[in-house]
Amino acid sequence: MAASAVVCGSGGLTGHMQSLCRGRGIPVLRVDQADLADLVGEVTLHLESQSIVIGSEPDAGASGRSAGSPTVEDLGSACAVIADLQDIQTVNSCGPNAKRVESFFIREEFLCLAAGLRPLDALDGGPAAIAAYGRAVADRLCTFAEALLPDQRLVLRLLDLRSDHAAGVTRLAPVAVEPNPELGLHGARWLLGSAEYRDALHLMLASLRERLGDDASRVHLSVPFLNDAEEFAQLRAHLELPPEVALSAFIETPAAVHATPAICAAGAGELFVGVKDLVQFYLAADRSNHLVAESYQTRHPAVLDGVRQVVESARAAGTPVRVFALGSDLAHYLEHLPTPDGFMMCTAELRQVLLQSAPDHSDRTDRAA
Repeated sequence: MAASAVVCGSGGLTGHMQSLCRGRGIPVLRVDQADLADLVGEVTLHLESQSIVIGSEPDAGASGRSAGSPTVEDLGSACAVIADLQDIQTVNSCGPNAKRVESFFIREEFLCLAAGLRPLDALDGGPAAIAAYGRAVADRLCTFAEALLPDQRLVLRLLDLRSDHAAGVTRLAPVAVEPNPELGLHGARWLLGSAEYRDALHLMLASLRERLGDDASRVHLSVPFLNDAEEFAQLRAHLELPPEVALSAFIETPAAVHATPAICAAGAGELFVGVKDLVQFYLAADRSNHLVAESYQTRHPAVLDGVRQVVESARAAGTPVRVFALGSDLAHYLEHLPTPDGFMMCTAELRQVLLQSAPDHSDRTDRAA
């Protein structure tokens, strides 16, 4: 079942639910919890005014591309942020401009959801369960790889389950109760402590080589929630990755911004700037909390200065760098930031840029029944 729109009583602009909806082009608005019960029947969502009208309204007509809107040329070597196989198919059906998309970024947790896997249970279940987990992730990656166009690749963000998220998909393995999971044991910190995940990763890579042959090199690995070069070097050594397997890094904490030159020098093959998390850590504003929505600003000068530092440091080191951008921020970033190698965007927003010059293109309406 597909939603035409989502109305909710909580959540932030770049929370996980909002991000999934953005990838599908599904409009989302938050209203007061007390008003939810009144939204019955057909409703019309107005995203710009952040309002909802009960009942239908006449169509305003399709809106074309406005003057000054970003074009496919502005995207550079684009990266699509995807949740499943359908997103690759959606992007690659956009005609000749689909070739502008050089890579597809997928979180390992989303592969687990699609395959019905419980990662922590599998990794805590002994050698057979660990092997089955590694092969299952490889199976999903192979299916994704088969949908790629020539010269496209997959970027897998290694498993990054916060304890509050892990508790919802774990039945048997112990999950720590943390007072602040966002700042807790996840990302590179958790990966460094798991020999079981290392074993599963090796089995996954072996399965990819067996099934894809040379095309296994089209699947790249990326480290989530990294702080500095020492952590990057420790993790690469802990994972025991062969020299030919490239490892890229996500820059999404102020510490990682400061350490960008050293992370490049430590051998990071590529950098991805995770703006959504970077904003919340720079501004101490939870991206999933609507109560601090006014403080969560994706264009804040401090955030832009951090992104600028990363892009300039990566350029100086000769390391490719890609910056995540919301569709509404892309033009602003193009004007106020040095140009990265490419931008990362959610599927629906990227598709809109790819199709905007097509003569029969029209934006979807934001109406839901």
